[in-house]
Amino acid sequence: MKTKHWIAVLALSATGAMGLNAQTITGREIAQRVKDRPDGDTRRSEIIMKLINKRGSLRERRLVSYSFDTGKGKKDRKTLMFFLYPGDVKGTGFLTWDYDEIGKEDDKWLYLPAMKKTRRISGTSAKKDYFMGSDFTYDDMGSRNVDEDTHKLLGEETVGGHKCWKLESVPKDSRDIFSRKVAWVRQDCYIGCRVEYYDKMDKLHRLLLISDVRKVDGFWMAGKLEMENVQTGHKTLLEIKDPKYDIPMDEAKFSVTTLETGKF
Repeated sequence: MKTKHWIAVLALSATGAMGLNAQTITGREIAQRVKDRPDGDTRRSEIIMKLINKRGSLRERRLVSYSFDTGKGKKDRKTLMFFLYPGDVKGTGFLTWDYDEIGKEDDKWLYLPAMKKTRRISGTSAKKDYFMGSDFTYDDMGSRNVDEDTHKLLGEETVGGHKCWKLESVPKDSRDIFSRKVAWVRQDCYIGCRVEYYDKMDKLHRLLLISDVRKVDGFWMAGKLEMENVQTGHKTLLEIKDPKYDIPMDEAKFSVTTLETGKF
């Protein structure tokens, strides 16, 4: 799935030579390793999404996600997701074509079966909208070129017993939806465990916590993500189930036609 598929992007997973420290690595180098994390050329997983409001009321949804790396150097990515449960969202689909090229806008489509209509997600304002009532925006559902942001290594801190790099990323485009982002990236496996998103007033807007980090088929992955909008008290929990890597897929299936069928 970004973002990279969105889960991988939001998890801030990365690879690189071990043993590097704050004195020998730059913020951009850390961000590049985040971007370049090997996770196979194709991926499939099931997702449990839990939406929790500030009163503690919970709604659960289930999805299946497929993604396929493509383009020059396989730096672009196509992702297709379908909602399986409950009935009021079953068949809803989301398709993204993510491009690594700076300045090239990603293509995103949302299919709503009740309306039998496909909506194109485009423009800066649309990217600020939240995906299907969750705390993840449409902008979160894609990837970013490393050089779309200015990265600064703020130092090292220990989080949950893990030594981390503290990395600040500031968008170069002032129209972006956040003013800056601060991530704590574990040095042992290059997976982020905490990400803070700040609004245009530089106030903390959302907080992402990442856990259940493990290897599957030789690839590091994060099994649980919790995104909280600290300004509204609403939370979204994601649990990644049965991930599979490097399985046969047909790139031609990542199309609006497939999206509107409700299944891969």
